[in-house]
Amino acid sequence: MTNENTLRDRAQAFRALHVPGRPLVLPNAWDAMSARLAEDAGAAAVATTSAGLAWSLGAADGDRLERDRALDAVARIAATVRVPVSADIESGYAKDPAGVAGTVRAVLAAGAVGINIEDALYEEGSGALRPVAEQAERIAAAREAADAQGVPLFVNARIDTFLRGAGGVDATLERAAAFRAAGADGIFVPGAVDPETVRALVEGIDGPLNVLVGPDAPSVAELAALGVARVSAGSGLAEAAYAVVRRAAREMLDAGTYEAQAQGLDYGELNTLLARER
Repeated sequence: MTNENTLRDRAQAFRALHVPGRPLVLPNAWDAMSARLAEDAGAAAVATTSAGLAWSLGAADGDRLERDRALDAVARIAATVRVPVSADIESGYAKDPAGVAGTVRAVLAAGAVGINIEDALYEEGSGALRPVAEQAERIAAAREAADAQGVPLFVNARIDTFLRGAGGVDATLERAAAFRAAGADGIFVPGAVDPETVRALVEGIDGPLNVLVGPDAPSVAELAALGVARVSAGSGLAEAAYAVVRRAAREMLDAGTYEAQAQGLDYGELNTLLARER
């Protein structure tokens, strides 16, 4: 089987996991070990968190990490797990649609079969969203680049209306319709977890809805009952992991004790996970 056929098969398998009412649950990873741990816990696929990945590479999130460094990390993750991998590519690691197309080709070369692409602008600290038509062009470029290679890449269009206070349900549905028409397969609306809002989005979007979850969000079962098709932790797991690091470091330095390390995973268990062949 050629690499192209393998990618196509993985992409089709990943696409089939998006079922409204039976959501794909993604504890997002940021490096090879977190990806292997998610897979070992039973994740049907692995999705990266751009924030966690950037932090692990010494960069801040928000279009500050170079594309090659980001996709090198994605390639390591894809080479470590057996399940399909989706890459969070922020706003595309590019200034124009042609650049987004180049990013998608690099994503496929890295072995990933899905992408998240967001509509937020980060230039000069802007809190704005890209104009709908401009973002639709970028999504269309991503779709065309993948189709040209014969891989049904799952394009998850992130809409930051709720996250940035830039609009409610109506504005989100307008963007979702335009992005779906441009070739997006799914719609990701972080910041929308209120059940009534989620229900309105599910009913108004012609495609699978992805929500971002955390401690205050409805359970997976509750989101499934609302018709959600994908549930993501985003940077939440990375944030939790780094909280343990800070707690343990402060304890060692301030109290000279080590209790924060007591819940750590065993060295041998972790080493064995990565010693296993893919």
